[in-house]
Amino acid sequence: MGFRCGIVGLPNVGKSTLFNALTETQAAQAANYPFCTIEPNVGQVGVPDPRLDKLAEIAGSAKIIPTQLSFVDIAGLVRGASKGEGLGNQFLGNIREVDAVVHVLRCFENDDIQHVDNKVDPIADAETVETELLLSDLESLEKRVPAAQKKAAQGDKESKIIASVLGQTLELLRDGKPARLTQPKDEDEARVFAQAQLLTAKPVLYVCNVEEEAAAEGNEFSARVFEKAKAEGATAVIVSAAIESELVGMEIEERMVFLEEMGLHETGLARIIRAGYDLLGLLTFFTVGPKEARAWTVHKGAKAPEAAGEIHSDMQRGFIRAETIAFDDYVALGGETGAKEAGKLRQEGKEYLVHDGDVMHFKFNV
Repeated sequence: MGFRCGIVGLPNVGKSTLFNALTETQAAQAANYPFCTIEPNVGQVGVPDPRLDKLAEIAGSAKIIPTQLSFVDIAGLVRGASKGEGLGNQFLGNIREVDAVVHVLRCFENDDIQHVDNKVDPIADAETVETELLLSDLESLEKRVPAAQKKAAQGDKESKIIASVLGQTLELLRDGKPARLTQPKDEDEARVFAQAQLLTAKPVLYVCNVEEEAAAEGNEFSARVFEKAKAEGATAVIVSAAIESELVGMEIEERMVFLEEMGLHETGLARIIRAGYDLLGLLTFFTVGPKEARAWTVHKGAKAPEAAGEIHSDMQRGFIRAETIAFDDYVALGGETGAKEAGKLRQEGKEYLVHDGDVMHFKFNV
């Protein structure tokens, strides 16, 4: 299952610097968290998870394989993108293909780096990008909704659903609100809404790019972004692209010393990766053995057969049961044998909802 986060932002906000640091840092890290280039502007990175290392230590696993996210460095945006200005069509098309938007906002003063509007205002920057996405969605629905309403009046069942849910969305857009505030009433409306592929329906993570001195606590600019994120039910993190660039190429020990000197406990990029993972509503389950300890990704609410299908489609098709141990039990009891002896290894069937941290082994027959 591939999950893609698109990194967007105005020119000179630090978007590409962050992407480059993300990819180069991951490439330089130990094999635990590999990076690979899928396309020139796509980086695939391991999701940092100390639980995986602990499981591997207990099981004596020869190899550690984290679950992964893809980050896409999307073409820069200019005003008028919704009308095709600059690389507008490419920009909007690339966003349509990602699962979530990582919006980098400039939250630092620097006379040597010119801002496109000659002033630092992350809220105005965010609104510039959001306006272009909203205008694109608005144009799309102003064509689709009247056509659906016309067919709905003639008794077409599917058109009635489209007219209802997308009509609600159209009103939100006309009020200047994003499509993600739409609340489908049932599975059919949720399906129609998802199929519309609206740009403002994507979940958003705001990344406040601050100066080095503000990397630990943020500054007045980032504080305003956090207020905006809270009001929208979105997420925000603080990062210093300058610091992340300096970390590239450092050994693990050297990196940790550097971070401590800056008052930081982890890299900003690790926070972005984890926040992106949470933003997509994902959870992690593990498979553990002497050959490898591996993390896998499913959506929250996934059942055991779906988790099995992440490993191999045959496992989902021929699913019989899942042997499951909670992470805390696995660690406290020293592994699978201890958990089994203590009665903490459970036999779960097709309706079992996977929990974050489950250590699973699937029985199947095809």
